[in-house]
Amino acid sequence: MSIDFMAEAEALRDELIERRRDFHRHPELAFEEHRTAGIVAEALNELGLEVQTGVGRTGVIGILEGDSSGPTVLYRADMDALPIQEENSAEYASQAAGKMHACGHDGHTAIALGIAKLLSSHRAALSGRVKFVFQPAEEVGGGASSMIADGALEDPAPDFCLGIHLWNDLEVGAVSAVSGPTMSGAGVFEITVTGKGGHGAMPHQTADPIVCSAQLILALQTIVSRNVDPLDLVVITVGKLEGGSARNIIPQTVTFSGSFRLFREETRELVKARIQEVAQGVASAMGCQADVDFGLGIGAVINDAEVTARARNVLANFADSVSLVEKPWMASEDVGLLMQRNPSAYLLVGSANRERKLDYPHHHPRFDIDEDVLPLSVGMMSAVVADYLQGSA
Repeated sequence: MSIDFMAEAEALRDELIERRRDFHRHPELAFEEHRTAGIVAEALNELGLEVQTGVGRTGVIGILEGDSSGPTVLYRADMDALPIQEENSAEYASQAAGKMHACGHDGHTAIALGIAKLLSSHRAALSGRVKFVFQPAEEVGGGASSMIADGALEDPAPDFCLGIHLWNDLEVGAVSAVSGPTMSGAGVFEITVTGKGGHGAMPHQTADPIVCSAQLILALQTIVSRNVDPLDLVVITVGKLEGGSARNIIPQTVTFSGSFRLFREETRELVKARIQEVAQGVASAMGCQADVDFGLGIGAVINDAEVTARARNVLANFADSVSLVEKPWMASEDVGLLMQRNPSAYLLVGSANRERKLDYPHHHPRFDIDEDVLPLSVGMMSAVVADYLQGSA
């Protein structure tokens, strides 16, 4: 297939940037992606794809048929934003108070539409089809499962799954393509500490749930340092803490919540058991009670060795603009659910530019990307997808 993917992607540069900036100005949270989904569906319809809307509530599927038979390649992009107040001053900054694309999903959506446009102009050269899956609600972990429940992996069922995540831990041009575990699985928890409230000047009359929670949050880190094998990667983070109503009142309850990340499912039950035991033990020692609730978790993203190697071989043709790295990451992604049934690869594509100060981490209120990554991603991922549609897969 003699297509100059990079040249054709570069010709889409202005359109890709405009599209990404529009999505960035109008971020939508999980299962609220109505505007985004509408734009996606309209664009896919204009390209002549078979389009399904309302999949998994607000998801969109577009099927691009080649002119001859062959495998089905699923390409996935997520669309949702985060509940963050943006602090950037760019002209395309979020216009929605308290909402922001702080993880690159605006870029993912624009890139997937770019791949659809590029490949749709070469239908005659494609043997098989591409099933573009635009997923809602990745950030809350329910989007992939909701789309699967609505049949996203059926009619047609994919033979291979591919996707990318823009990644500000890497500079533009670097691509992480890891065989095996590439992004961690995750679990979530909420702990409610109940004590005995009272006057701040008379703490001896109380069982202070704030002090207890502080001790408990610190104690949870001993699970990583003392209960888990040092060679088994685990991270526990408390990200939300609520308690108290005034500076001179010791409250009755404190609630805090967090997440844990891991690569091995065998470690999940150990971590959950120890969170429960540590919470109850510390609370009891301080005259309080701890109630632990675990939410639904997601598994690790596991890349198939052959699919990853094939992607790396294709990307080797872009040596002038792409450098390959191999490194797993502790962030989590529910794309793993879409990848479980078929050989798959999920790549992390560098989107940072430190010289231009476009290197704030994901989920930061000043997160932004170097938009050079948009045509680069469209070009290289069009080539990776097309590699499966040449009649030889």
